[in-house]
Amino acid sequence: MEPTLRVKSLRKRLRSFPQAICVERAVLITESYRETEGEPMVIRRAKALSRILEKMSIYIGDGELIVGNQASAPNKAPVFPETGARWVAEQLDSFATRTVNRFLVTEEEKKVLRDILTYWKEKTVLEVAPKLLPAETREIFELTYPVISPTLFLRNCVGHLVPNYAAILKRGFGGIRTEVQEKMESLDPSMPENISKLQFYRAVLIICDAVSHFAQRYADLAEQLASTEDDESRKKELKDIAEICRWVPENPARTFREALQAFWFLQLIIHIETDGLAESPGRFDQYLYPYFSKDLAEGKLTLEEAQELLDCVWIKMNEVIKLSDIPPAAKYFGGVTMSENLILGGINEDGEDVTNELSYLCLEADRHIMLPQPALSIRLHSGTPERFLLKVVELIKTGGGKPAIFNDEIIIPSLMSDGIPLKDARNYAIVGCVEPTPSDNTNGWTNAAMFNLGKCLELALHNGVCQLSGKRIGLETGDAKTFTSFDQVMSAFKKQVSYFIKHMVTMLNTWDKVHAELIPTPFVSSFMDDCIAKGQDLAEGGARFNFTGPQGIGLADVADSLTAIKTLVFEKKLLSMDQLIDALSNDFEGQEDVRLLLRNKAPKYGNAETTPDLLAREVGLFYCREVAQYNNPRGGKYRPGLYPVASNVPLGGVVGALPNGRKKGIPLADGISPVHGCDVKGPTAVLRSVSRVEHAAATNGTLLNIKFHPSALKSENDMKKLISLLRSFCSLKLMHIQFNVVSADTLRMAQLDPENNRDLMVRVAGYSAMFVDLDKKLQDDIIERTEHML
Repeated sequence: MEPTLRVKSLRKRLRSFPQAICVERAVLITESYRETEGEPMVIRRAKALSRILEKMSIYIGDGELIVGNQASAPNKAPVFPETGARWVAEQLDSFATRTVNRFLVTEEEKKVLRDILTYWKEKTVLEVAPKLLPAETREIFELTYPVISPTLFLRNCVGHLVPNYAAILKRGFGGIRTEVQEKMESLDPSMPENISKLQFYRAVLIICDAVSHFAQRYADLAEQLASTEDDESRKKELKDIAEICRWVPENPARTFREALQAFWFLQLIIHIETDGLAESPGRFDQYLYPYFSKDLAEGKLTLEEAQELLDCVWIKMNEVIKLSDIPPAAKYFGGVTMSENLILGGINEDGEDVTNELSYLCLEADRHIMLPQPALSIRLHSGTPERFLLKVVELIKTGGGKPAIFNDEIIIPSLMSDGIPLKDARNYAIVGCVEPTPSDNTNGWTNAAMFNLGKCLELALHNGVCQLSGKRIGLETGDAKTFTSFDQVMSAFKKQVSYFIKHMVTMLNTWDKVHAELIPTPFVSSFMDDCIAKGQDLAEGGARFNFTGPQGIGLADVADSLTAIKTLVFEKKLLSMDQLIDALSNDFEGQEDVRLLLRNKAPKYGNAETTPDLLAREVGLFYCREVAQYNNPRGGKYRPGLYPVASNVPLGGVVGALPNGRKKGIPLADGISPVHGCDVKGPTAVLRSVSRVEHAAATNGTLLNIKFHPSALKSENDMKKLISLLRSFCSLKLMHIQFNVVSADTLRMAQLDPENNRDLMVRVAGYSAMFVDLDKKLQDDIIERTEHML
């Protein structure tokens, strides 16, 4: 079916609004904080959210069926002074003049913000946390050419969650309120351990009332609009909206439409409470299916009506945006995605496939809307229906980079290796880009930091000296010119990795502690499993599972570089270590013959070649094991990942020349994908190489990008070939794969004519974004990805 006129109109309207700044939230939270000085922080956070939900502007757009807004107009970004006061103040005059991620802001709004932001000086995580670092760690944190990029959770709330949406749909906030009141009555306030619990419960009660009142505001507005509406059809729609908002989310949802509206209120208020990214809807087709199937069976809903409602939800998800920080956001998170990962299909706790009719409608919604949100994903296993896979491939063929594919047959065992019970592991969802997590009950701190494996190899080959600054920033691991064996090279590299991982953990654990002190999240804690049972906020460890997930970047560059050293220096002896180090130190200036030797005469990862594939495995496994030995302040452990978001571009910019023939400043390979242009034997060979990486050890996720020329998916036979490739992906036990179906020529044309290519969507890393919104270096990196044929 095709999108309705309503849906087309809503999409067009959304795309007509320019990105701009909304100051309302900043004003309201500052008012609240000033009034609550001296109160417990979790209470202050609850009262601040209550003030915002009570006073912020609300609207119901023409033709809307699902209602709820984050800011005073679509495409307006609220300001979160509790996390961004310093960088917002520093960039206030440049928001409207940026070349990418431009946000309009008036002079009056600038004046309001300048007055507000002074209150927040020395009160944000960004200002407090770095001062707590040990001296050596702080020096590493402040490096101009860093090994570690740990700033996301310094400049934002954490986010990166899959809350228990189903609990609120079934119980409503009225049910949460009753449970909390019972918990409070059972506690002895004289017991020391109950003091903080009672504060948390008080905060949740404030939240329950605030959320219900917020929905009532929309009910009142809908009734007001209905009273002046001449069109009888629209009048009825507005009355229906009013009735629904009077009921949910205070009460359990009774119908599919009520469930969708309740879901949207939950998703929206998470984004109003914090500026964290990757607030992921999770297994959307599972927790909403009972309402959908019941309404269909009772004749209360048609498939066409259900599709239109889903399309409306997809549009609402694209209304929510965040004010981005440049740098680092545009470089490390190109396109400034919200990364709201919604996943379909997969198996249930009994191991049975649960693909359903709603799964298909969600695919259709994405085809109708063709915008970045949600970050649509699919759970694949050997029993995934062929019909569903065909629909998935049809969506992939349209371009836009969606959906991404995740493999139940490796992710579930990987989660279990982290101590997660089978039942919870089988109910996993994806957070943000590619991070597997049990649904409903995990504070994963996924995407906690980017770790530059390429920089570690550079330092290992230069005795800890950065080739871009000339300063020693790493360990002294020996003069590589004197190394007489490949084992010495590998040992030096591993020492650098271990050294910097320890400092990365020191940074992240410091951030973690400060987040718990300054930015508790009582709203999202109210429907995250175990927080209410424990009487503990999510930020303090209230969730059932508590992880921290940093990712390694540059795996393929390191594997290819080590392969070149092993084969060309120590085995074939075509080059000495002295010659190699000299060429690297000079960025191959005047030594193009050496660069071409390294580039062309050593095997490359991505072509099913034993040496580079096994070295990629060894490097990835070493990084993962080193990370996994550490614990975090919330009583959980570290989970390593091998994916980049978009950081392979800026992190490549701080790495000197490498032995794979890469010159300084060139982007690193993304995720576990091969270096651009080095995978010359087709996509099947890529899968075979990638299968040798130990995916189960990368418990925080891996990322594999493959780009097809559009001509590769022209015929029905081509589609069947891609389905076969996906089946091979599944049987080879790879964790993740995603596709761009677009030609380099199309992308180059879009660079030259951005205005006429505003709707060109591409896969960046674990998310899709509008190509023309990306930084040019990131655009160029996507253009340079190898184009495959099936």
